[in-house]
Amino acid sequence: MSLSFSRFMHADRGEVPKGSAEIFFRNVKFWKGDEGEEAPPVFNLDGVNYIHVKVAGLLFVATTRVNVSPSLVLELLQRIARVIKDYLGVLNEDSLRKNFVLVYELLDEVIDFGYPQTTSTEALKSYVFNEPIVADTARLPPLGPAAMFMQGSKRMPGTAVTKSVVATDPGGRKREEIFVDIIEKISVTFSSSGYILMSEIDGTIQMKSYLTGNPEIRLALNEDLSIGRTGGSVYDYKSSTGGGLVILDDCNFHESVHLDSFDLDRTLSLVPPDGEFPVMNYRMTQEFKPPFRINALIEEAGHFKAEVILKIRADFSPTITANTIQVHMPLPKYTARVSFELDPGAVGNTTDFKESTKKLEWSLRKIVGGSEHTLRAKLTFSQESHSNIMKEAGPVSMTFTIPMYNASRLQVRYLQIAKKSKTSNPYRWVRYVTHANSYVARL
Repeated sequence: MSLSFSRFMHADRGEVPKGSAEIFFRNVKFWKGDEGEEAPPVFNLDGVNYIHVKVAGLLFVATTRVNVSPSLVLELLQRIARVIKDYLGVLNEDSLRKNFVLVYELLDEVIDFGYPQTTSTEALKSYVFNEPIVADTARLPPLGPAAMFMQGSKRMPGTAVTKSVVATDPGGRKREEIFVDIIEKISVTFSSSGYILMSEIDGTIQMKSYLTGNPEIRLALNEDLSIGRTGGSVYDYKSSTGGGLVILDDCNFHESVHLDSFDLDRTLSLVPPDGEFPVMNYRMTQEFKPPFRINALIEEAGHFKAEVILKIRADFSPTITANTIQVHMPLPKYTARVSFELDPGAVGNTTDFKESTKKLEWSLRKIVGGSEHTLRAKLTFSQESHSNIMKEAGPVSMTFTIPMYNASRLQVRYLQIAKKSKTSNPYRWVRYVTHANSYVARL
């Protein structure tokens, strides 16, 4: 198996053509699928399997002629990306170029002649000796990972995503701090009348520690947390705490987590390894309140015209602001022209009609909780519509990010650090963020 990422790094076993990185990039960029369709994560060209993931705008690729498990390789690529991010602090093309030698050293230890060895940041510290060259974080885009936790004028510290876990801070002192991020990806499908047809949450509790001496951490979750549809034990799913307010279908934990007192008081204890790692992954299919309500209406306005009305309502607290909202809606294939009308005084909105794919696009820079936004689009057709427009348009899909919000109501009650020194008081940061995995409204 060979590994390559971006357009300029390559770790080769010798079983695939030397120009495989260029072949891959050219085919992904100009993928010959359906219009607007991206290249699949796994595909075969001339007997070579190309398996890739996209992380922070970079393509991490594995190539092989052997019939390997795609899921195993995809997981390996994600872990390699995480290890590189742990060492470099910032994962982008600039940091990779500056740390070319270090990244090659990491790949040499992670992969030995095409076979994975270890993806543990902690274990690699014994074998990797190059010091990372710190990238200029001021050059990061304003909506990069570090800005994910911006909340109005108040900004949560973003050092967990911009600082190396192995580099020494200027002056030789290391800032004692630990970050816990509760990240949720939600999937919701609404019917044409606004009822929820499907809802699901895939969540993870992510931790990144900059604490010296590897102290024990105690992480307490909701006391009324239940596991399984009947609630209770993480081991047998039998009720021990009753029907809680937060009911997870299932969950799994990192190997460093001890569950001795989890059934008693929902507390996790662990000694965090170096680097960023998932403390707990969980899934929830119980009914929850979706953050947005989408109403979509399309009506004929003559033989060659129709009108689309899209309404978005934010059903969360006015103290919370969602950002990077994108709304897409496929239109009938014979749509020739679209004119848009927004709410009076709307700021930070952009609209577009992609003629090649016949898609309506609506971008909103931010949405404050409790607000409602409306878009009217007047469609002009190149031919008379002889069928039901409702069947040829939609569904409406939406993507967004909401910092300091989580739909499952899973909370960290406290984060306790066992430190021997009374003078030491590490910084503790607990942050929440929700992304849309699949947010769809049918017409």
